[in-house]
Amino acid sequence: MKISRFCLTVAVLLSASAVTNAAAPATDADIMDMVKTRVDVDQAGTGIVLGIIDAQGSRVLAYGKLSADGAPVDADSIYEIGSITKVFTATLLSDMARRGEVSLDDPAARYLPVKLPVVGERQITLADLSSQLSGIPGIPTNLAPKDDNNPFADYTVPQLYEFVSGFTPTRAAGEKYEYSNAGVGLLGHILTLRAKTDYETLVRQRITGPLGMNDTAIVLTPVMRHHLAIGYGMPGMSVANWDMPVLAGMGALRSSTADMLKFLGANMGLGKSTLYGAMQATHQARHALEGKPGQSIALGWHVLEQNGSRIVWHNGGTAGYRTYIGFDEVTRRGVVLMSNSHMGSDDIARRALNSAFPIIIPKPMAM
Repeated sequence: MKISRFCLTVAVLLSASAVTNAAAPATDADIMDMVKTRVDVDQAGTGIVLGIIDAQGSRVLAYGKLSADGAPVDADSIYEIGSITKVFTATLLSDMARRGEVSLDDPAARYLPVKLPVVGERQITLADLSSQLSGIPGIPTNLAPKDDNNPFADYTVPQLYEFVSGFTPTRAAGEKYEYSNAGVGLLGHILTLRAKTDYETLVRQRITGPLGMNDTAIVLTPVMRHHLAIGYGMPGMSVANWDMPVLAGMGALRSSTADMLKFLGANMGLGKSTLYGAMQATHQARHALEGKPGQSIALGWHVLEQNGSRIVWHNGGTAGYRTYIGFDEVTRRGVVLMSNSHMGSDDIARRALNSAFPIIIPKPMAM
């Protein structure tokens, strides 16, 4: 879904012909050919890193550079992961629910100093916010950035409260899937209020610290900055990184492929993690997507059941980055893809999971 000119993520849901048996994943050689074409021919940024994980371990395929004249990309290269942050927010929600700190069915307004509009008696719940069923518009209607190149940097808590208390819902909460960056941003804010800390600290305490993800953060460490891939909009045009202090839960994290493979492995149950129960709960489909056979939404994650696969996935996008994370519950194979381009490469990631999915010739998106 394209969300105005301030595109945080493009959650493109593929419509593919049904195949009863899962096809084999693309080979490493085929993946590298696709990646080279995307970078050299399609001019999708200057480098792509793709990580693969399964029960036998993990490996990374990388091609290109951090920038037009930068160092080669590798497993430690840093990218803005955009809306993949939403599955971290979902993991926080699930973990806090298991600890008894919140309940998935708690009305969101319980934790806010303002009321949220409702249709009928059904209030917007925390689970609704995570599962894109809240009915809150995708982007705050009162977003008026001083700098369009960093559109969420100066958005304030009072503005957020004004927006979520004043929008006019078109249906009852829980009725229909409609992707809302603002809704998940609000959820992240609520969880920080409940935990009495900021979003970055909460993620570090509950997720990245326990998993040893030292290169996943909002504020770049000196090491992360040294390995940062420069984001590109149109080919050859670098763009600014995005900041979103109030709406961090919708897309503020930066990370490396090595770190995201740790997160993905924990979600897949590869190795011991105290988060596994909370993570498993986020994978369960909660609502089918209207008019999209085989597609549903879980807590934060999307679920794609096609071509013999059941892929739990999310993608992310900011002005100069497109990323993907997903795993196939049938084959127990996971993929992370990082690129410093405004053009997505979800199709390559899906083929790395199951070669029955088609390659899509990307079209540059107007910024």
